[in-house]
Amino acid sequence: MYKVEDDAFVMAANKEKALPDKHQRTINYLRLSVTDRCNLRCVYCMPEEGMQFIPHREILTYEEILRIVRLCVANGIRKIRLTGGEPLVRRDILSFIEKLCKIENLKEVALTTNGVLLKEMAGDLKRCGVSRINVSMDTLKPEKFNSITRRNLFDRVWEGIEEAESVGLTPVKLNAVVIRGVNDDEILDFARLTYKKPYHVRFIELMPLGEADARMQGFVSSNEILEQISSLGPVTLEKSALMSGPAVMYSLEGAKGKIGFIGALSNHFCNTCNRLRLTADGALRGCLFSDQETDFKSPLRAGKDDAYLQELIRNTILNKPEGHGLEMKNLRKCVRPMHCIGG
Repeated sequence: MYKVEDDAFVMAANKEKALPDKHQRTINYLRLSVTDRCNLRCVYCMPEEGMQFIPHREILTYEEILRIVRLCVANGIRKIRLTGGEPLVRRDILSFIEKLCKIENLKEVALTTNGVLLKEMAGDLKRCGVSRINVSMDTLKPEKFNSITRRNLFDRVWEGIEEAESVGLTPVKLNAVVIRGVNDDEILDFARLTYKKPYHVRFIELMPLGEADARMQGFVSSNEILEQISSLGPVTLEKSALMSGPAVMYSLEGAKGKIGFIGALSNHFCNTCNRLRLTADGALRGCLFSDQETDFKSPLRAGKDDAYLQELIRNTILNKPEGHGLEMKNLRKCVRPMHCIGG
């Protein structure tokens, strides 16, 4: 384990306020899961019945999460994305977010949601300090939404998207997991949406996590999706923004919005990955697909001091895996499902 006395590591942290890992990637982005619960049952994520959720006593308290976040910020984290499960189902989430957004030197707090509770909460999220949201939206057709999510809530989610745009949680980003034979016939419809709306529509490759593992025959690559979209007209590659996520962004000529591709399997972005993940039960992970993780809940509840926890954070950063090691020809499945790691 890294020790605080390792001069080069400490000097890098003091100079840049962000720590590099062994592969010289600057780690400044934390994806923070606050719950493994969800109010949808998407076919590629959860079974409809029989879910075994993490017991409430094993979920980090808000106070524990805030302590970890403050220490992460002290080690260079500048962006937080709240995830789940569905983060908005956790009790008193707005009070927590308000405190989170006030942490000194934290530059951005964003949130990924399924949109079910967004209409009622968008204004409060904006007032608390959330800068933008991602909404999981795999189809533009109500009947297909019902079959994918196993819930009849399409209109409610779409009203939430419009409310988010109205209150200024912009740019609104729509995340669509593309599955052959399920929603790949809507690729051009999603792309055309960017002509009308300033949304960022992001196409996500299916990954071997949770229920998706049994559906990998439905995999559609980012390159195939881009080829289809190119039939609409000229497509221009956009520059990456500071602290941006894994999406490679494009724009169609004359469009108000943008199109993104998250190609975890076909176009690995590991060499530029700037992220850590904290699970709802207190495990800090350097990679979504690696089962290597650091337990924070036990030392927190054992009364360990900040210096001890700082050492754990730095060790996790330093030993972030070089790559996720996934190949289409030799897929493996993570031990944890996606809703437990944080979407």
